[in-house]
Amino acid sequence: MRFTTRQDVLLAIAAFAGGVVLLSARGYGTWPEWEFSPAWHLLPLAGLCFAMLYRRTHPIVGLLISTPFNFADVAIGPGFATLLIYSDALYAASLYGPKRAAEWLLGITTAATLVVAVGVGVAASTISGGVMAGSLAGVGWVGPVLTAMVVREHRDRADMERQRAVQMARLAEMDRLAAVNAERARMARELHDVIANHLSAVALHSSAVLKVADLDREGVNRSMEVIRENSVQGLAEMRRMIGLLREGDEADPAAAPRLDGLERLVAHTARTDLTAGLKVVGDAPELPAPVEHAAYRIVQESLTNALKHAAAGRVEVLLEYRPDSVVVTVDSPAGNGASRLPGTGSGLVGMRERATMLDGTFEAGARGGRWRVHAELPLADGERS
Repeated sequence: MRFTTRQDVLLAIAAFAGGVVLLSARGYGTWPEWEFSPAWHLLPLAGLCFAMLYRRTHPIVGLLISTPFNFADVAIGPGFATLLIYSDALYAASLYGPKRAAEWLLGITTAATLVVAVGVGVAASTISGGVMAGSLAGVGWVGPVLTAMVVREHRDRADMERQRAVQMARLAEMDRLAAVNAERARMARELHDVIANHLSAVALHSSAVLKVADLDREGVNRSMEVIRENSVQGLAEMRRMIGLLREGDEADPAAAPRLDGLERLVAHTARTDLTAGLKVVGDAPELPAPVEHAAYRIVQESLTNALKHAAAGRVEVLLEYRPDSVVVTVDSPAGNGASRLPGTGSGLVGMRERATMLDGTFEAGARGGRWRVHAELPLADGERS
């Protein structure tokens, strides 16, 4: 730790110069029994000014050094300059020293003030003398300690407010990052679901047209119709997403895919060796938008995975409307493990995330030689997402 600071050096020099000026103007008292030369007052003044060098770096040490010099000055004849300098030593020790030291100093200075008041009153045999001496001692000793305690309390409170502000800023930044990451994850799911389904159908049917040499005209037309339909649907959903990003909540919600469009989606999900069918159980209620959107995307991604991985056969899509939930089941022939199209493998992750965000359940796995995707989305919590 440093010995002193530049500010304290300047204060000590200024205090010594001011003290010399006050001594030359007889700014000190004398005792009736004896009177010292003004030169004697320079010694305690110099000691007190030297102690000021420690007021910030070692405030308790500075107070311990200045206390005997203060008493020496009182014995010679109390001076106004030394009273002010010693008051500053008490103030510095209470403000810059340990918090416990300020509490001890308050008790000590209060007791010393009472002793001085009583002692002077008894010695002078006058109440007024004791009151004046006690008042002077209180102003010079108790006052600086109380002032330092008040300043310290305000300073500690300001530090706490600054720390709280820093913590709030950090929490706000964490919330912002979490919101950004959640939005990125949502956009990634949307982009994956929108692009993967339609482009998979386009790739499969275009490959069929190119690779199957004896494909009849009807087959070519059917494949081209599927390609055109998926291209148009993909562009429409991409435009919807771009509008949502540009306009935020003001984008048209009606453009979002709905479960009443599943029949069309299933009808256009096919390969030359794979067909798909839809079965709806129950009456469709008024569904929360997040639930309807998640159910549609889960079916869409399941059909995309079936186009990529399923063996020859038929994909069965079951949509159940229950009183408290919507249940989606997509059952497809299990493939041999080799994908017909490249993929990122993030489809199952996205479907699970959609169900989890709605406090729903999601399962996917092989069962009896087939691959089953099963998701149950509760209606009660749908509005939360």
